[in-house]
Amino acid sequence: MSLTSAATLATLDRSGPRRITDLAAVEGVTQPAITALVRVMEESGLVERRGDASDRRVTLVCLTEAGASYVRTRRQAGVHAFERLIGELTGDEVEALVAALPALKHLAELESQDRDGPKQ
Repeated sequence: MSLTSAATLATLDRSGPRRITDLAAVEGVTQPAITALVRVMEESGLVERRGDASDRRVTLVCLTEAGASYVRTRRQAGVHAFERLIGELTGDEVEALVAALPALKHLAELESQDRDGPKQ
């Protein structure tokens, strides 16, 4: 799976159903590119298109259970990889990581705001 596909699935998992135009903007790709990507992911059963109840003209891209499962599995693999690597650090290095956690959390919040727009 491409990084853009994985990032798109993660975006849908994090923010819920989105319009194609929103996904293109968030992922930094063209609308035709994200449309083609969504089509492939739809054929793979990872996403589906649904109508928007608030505006019947709009179609939203939604994560399927298979797509959500893929995102969870991928995240869990990342957690296990970090656990293994952190287990190889010295006590002082682990303490330095723990001390850096507030700054890392803030960076993640800033990145999320940058990708998804400011929080309302």
